[in-house]
Amino acid sequence: MDAFIKYDNVLAFFVGNEIIAMANQSTAAPYIKAASRDMKAHRDRKGYRKVPIGYSAADIAELRPMLQDYLTCGGNASENVDFFALNSYSWCDPANYQTSGYVNLQKQAANFPVPILFSETGCNVPGPRLFDDQEAIFGPEMIKDWSGSIVYEWIEEANHYGLISYGPPVAPTATGQNIEGGFTRAGTPTPVSPDFENLKSKWAKVTPTGIASSDYNPSLVSTRACPTATEGGWLVDGNVALPTLGETFKGTYSPSPTVSGGGPSASPTSTQNPAPSNKEVAGMGVGLVGVMLFFTLWL
Repeated sequence: MDAFIKYDNVLAFFVGNEIIAMANQSTAAPYIKAASRDMKAHRDRKGYRKVPIGYSAADIAELRPMLQDYLTCGGNASENVDFFALNSYSWCDPANYQTSGYVNLQKQAANFPVPILFSETGCNVPGPRLFDDQEAIFGPEMIKDWSGSIVYEWIEEANHYGLISYGPPVAPTATGQNIEGGFTRAGTPTPVSPDFENLKSKWAKVTPTGIASSDYNPSLVSTRACPTATEGGWLVDGNVALPTLGETFKGTYSPSPTVSGGGPSASPTSTQNPAPSNKEVAGMGVGLVGVMLFFTLWL
């Protein structure tokens, strides 16, 4: 944050990306929220402009609805994320608003208490990409609730999601200056055909209309209820106290009203370990800070 805040084209900061990808990782959610709390506190203590702080989630149907509600519940704006973002590749051609599952994403995003957007989208199976999902995201079905999308990704790599190539591919084993992942990283940016033109054409046709920033008043939007824990699913029960340094959250489902050593209503408990292990750090997501920059070259 200290390094990037000086740039006026920084739109937002991510506290993490896809930290929770399966049910037994949902106990990392309090750490994601704690990271949001700590980044906001640092931003305000430094007197920085109010750059929004948010999270980028994996599209896991069994967990995402609870996660997006949890990160915005409790009514404490100093802890809650300012926006929620989703990495979704469910719209793979041929598909439409119904068969892609976007209709369900929309139902769960309706009247969301903070801006919600797609931080990654653009399935490339089978290819070439048609980007029909952009018509839905910026069309009448979703525009009232969704704040746009970031198409994955700018630079062409081995996964072939790139929209721009900075040089021809080389042998995967090639090494040298400006070579990475089988592609050169210097030269004139060249659109990847036909994906670049397909996306350009879609964006030229859509005419999104939403809420003017001057009319946006988040105080008028009520918070969502904190989700309850379920067996084999979401493991954080309600509005648990957030961890601080040196604390470990033990949240597990149990049908019993009281659980020794942690349970559905468990709060962070003090740990005797002087520092968390590498595995714990990876699970917590604390310290994973991403910077979202809108594509300056594109604009």
